[in-house]
Amino acid sequence: MDSGGGGKHFILLHGLAHGAWCWYKVVAQLRAAGHRATALDMAASGVHPARLHEVASFEDYSRPLLDAVAASPDSDRLVLVGHSLGGLSVALAMEWFPGKVAAAVFLAASMPRVGRHMGVTIEEVSCKRAQKYLLVICRTRSPADGGGAPEGAGPRTALLFGPNLLASKLYDQCPAEDLELAKLLVRPGFQFMDDPTMKDETLLTDGNYGSVKRVFVVAKADRSSTEEMQRRMVELSPGADVEEVAGADHMAMLSKPTEVCEVLVRIAGRYD
Repeated sequence: MDSGGGGKHFILLHGLAHGAWCWYKVVAQLRAAGHRATALDMAASGVHPARLHEVASFEDYSRPLLDAVAASPDSDRLVLVGHSLGGLSVALAMEWFPGKVAAAVFLAASMPRVGRHMGVTIEEVSCKRAQKYLLVICRTRSPADGGGAPEGAGPRTALLFGPNLLASKLYDQCPAEDLELAKLLVRPGFQFMDDPTMKDETLLTDGNYGSVKRVFVVAKADRSSTEEMQRRMVELSPGADVEEVAGADHMAMLSKPTEVCEVLVRIAGRYD
């Protein structure tokens, strides 16, 4: 989903099991305000053609973002926006292409820190999240059996958000139409907890990842990753600015699209 026009260029990343479709309201509003907006499907997400078992690594999963940033003109400094799990793909792009990123926005997202592996952000949230709402739908096969798990790793567990979690923890402040849309469009996804990229303590560096301006946007009514949990992530990753969206559930781009758009435009203007 790519919207043309001048102004800033926002690249928008979805979270686990979602796709570019969840940004449709914010894309429309950013475009109406004269900015460029590109919402991407990560591998095996949204309408991306790959199947889940074909995605062998977190880098492969993040490849649509990495390729988009690599292909952008050097003069076209980007505002990367990651939601939930999408924050980790944004972090990888920041480390690889710091000179192309004007600012990185973490919307109720996993925001890693230099000196710790990226998977620790998922560990901190998952230990407090009600796992009973998740559906374990399959386990991928090993490479020897033709599956997508990395060499040396066991089968991966694929997760899908169940309808109870969508309704009560993610979309509880959203219009009913958006909840029904999600029930139709969510796909199974991996968290990639055993992936070497996720486990690498030296991956993120001060010179690259740490040099990019970071802003954490707190969704204040989020029942999945609570405000307390979000602010704890900020405390553990010093140097990030903080914005807030009142009344926003976890799917802030759908429950409070105008407010999210205003925050993004304000951030882009601040870090021109």
